[in-house]
Amino acid sequence: MLFLDEIHRFTKSQQDALLPGVENGTVILVGATTENPFFEVNSPLISRSTLFRLEPLSAQEVAGLIETAISDPERGGPAPGAIDPDARDLLAARSGGDARLALNALEVASAIAVGRGAVTVDVDAVTEALQHRVVRYDKGGDRHYDVISAFIKSLRGSDPDAAVFWLETMLTAGEDPEFIARRMVVLASEDIGLADSRALLVAVAAVDALAFVGLPEAGYALYQAALYLALAPKSNSVARTISAAKEAVEAHAGAEVPPHLRSTGYRGAAQLGHGAGYRYPHDHPDGIVAQQYLPDPAAGTVLYRPSQTGAEAAAGERLAEIDRRMGRKPRE
Repeated sequence: MLFLDEIHRFTKSQQDALLPGVENGTVILVGATTENPFFEVNSPLISRSTLFRLEPLSAQEVAGLIETAISDPERGGPAPGAIDPDARDLLAARSGGDARLALNALEVASAIAVGRGAVTVDVDAVTEALQHRVVRYDKGGDRHYDVISAFIKSLRGSDPDAAVFWLETMLTAGEDPEFIARRMVVLASEDIGLADSRALLVAVAAVDALAFVGLPEAGYALYQAALYLALAPKSNSVARTISAAKEAVEAHAGAEVPPHLRSTGYRGAAQLGHGAGYRYPHDHPDGIVAQQYLPDPAAGTVLYRPSQTGAEAAAGERLAEIDRRMGRKPRE
């Protein structure tokens, strides 16, 4: 049996060298990694393995570990040999399910308590030991992707409390703030869009503020943008329209521009029939005039369907009136 800790540190070639032994049964391979194995371990090894994901310990389990560690004379538990229940629970809750972190913090807290002449590890000692607590985060691994996913889904789900929790998690852990800001700009159009067009302006303003003043002061702008996006009405009509437009362009690739819409900005264009029959909208009431704008093969195709959310509901009412005056069928 071969146990390889941090197997992701092996190169692809080194991992390939393990494959023959695994395939013929000479080696029972147990690999441990803190990274996503689907990113860091060769596919042939993954396909021949059973994957077990280890989850963080519960606060109750960590509390039990702390009690065992501090009161175990055979293992030389840290002095003073006792911990207040409140201090134990605080340490367990703040350890994020990480036993190593809990034991390291317990050791520091015990040293602080001994230095003060205390007979037990109290809340003050634990708080001081945890004051430089590092958030569990890996900017290139699962936590990076999982936390930004949770942040975006919280914004999309209109939960401002969850949104700022994940935002602060990333900022505290040292995530690239430009990465966070860029994702908010995308969400402003993808998930809010015309339901509140100001959302995009707020998100872009946060990007500008970040570039202009930098952290930590730009944190105010990032928080403001996150709260605004979370509270804004939601619409994915822009995303749906993009998908529909891509399908229409693919279906009608090479479609000719109708003659009345073609450029007339050069000598001889009129002789080619360009612009003939074009009706200038400003010569008509409200700038609306019935004429075809799509190419012939795509005429009548509906790509945009407004939502009934926020400001887009009013835009949808105007579009319905435009469609009526243009002689188009109602949008379903």
